[in-house]
Amino acid sequence: MQIVTEKLLDLGVKEGDINDSQLVLLDIKDDEMSEWRTLSINKQLSDASAELFVLLSGVESKEVQKKIISNYKALQKFRKDEKEVKLLSDNKVQTPLCTIGDVTIYCDGGCTPNPGKAGSGVAVYRNDKLSQLWYGLYEVMGTNNTAELGALYQSLLIAQKEAQNGNTVEIKCDSMYSINCIKTWAISWEKKGWTKKGGEIKNLEIIKLAYHLYNSIKKDVILSHIKAHAGFEGNELADRMTMYTIQEKSESFVKYDKEIVISDILKMRAG
Repeated sequence: MQIVTEKLLDLGVKEGDINDSQLVLLDIKDDEMSEWRTLSINKQLSDASAELFVLLSGVESKEVQKKIISNYKALQKFRKDEKEVKLLSDNKVQTPLCTIGDVTIYCDGGCTPNPGKAGSGVAVYRNDKLSQLWYGLYEVMGTNNTAELGALYQSLLIAQKEAQNGNTVEIKCDSMYSINCIKTWAISWEKKGWTKKGGEIKNLEIIKLAYHLYNSIKKDVILSHIKAHAGFEGNELADRMTMYTIQEKSESFVKYDKEIVISDILKMRAG
């Protein structure tokens, strides 16, 4: 953010009068024109708006003003895209060096903000090659935990079908909360009639479903933890599917039916 100072105004209005586009950037209304300079001092401008204000200095033609703004927005988008590509490169996105099962399932849940709009994503690999992407379980007011548990439950459903077909399956989940709920804490909670000392068990319904399903297939399924955003391709793709869910507002959990170009999907919004 930039604070509007006399120095900034002098940079933007070196010669002639302030133009219409600059007034919009400063949020100055028509009936305030005579006092625009006084009213502008100490206002806050985004860095982008401050740069545009200076770039528009001395430009009287409205058509030229529009062109400058259009070009600047295109430049900002280019900068953003290049930054995201660099981040992906810096993270050295790669598939894990080794997997255990015939089928490996990466699951993730995301929420923005938390609590807020939430979604779940899954990436399925067969013999270390990406096979399917899944997304859904959109919630208008969810949490990271509900989204993570939903993704794990859907992964268990996929694992159940794979196990029935004779495949060994490994589920890689980046939420230790979800893993502990299913593999550790639920054992004690069940013995105590699904209660715990100190208060209610949050997200109990989905925890019960996932716990009972896991117990029914755990001889054929390995559930392990993977670090989030550590550069593993499957985890990154599942993450992108969580944000795609929020974009599409898909309440159903469905297969991603567009062409799967991994590099393009990795450029999608990250959670």
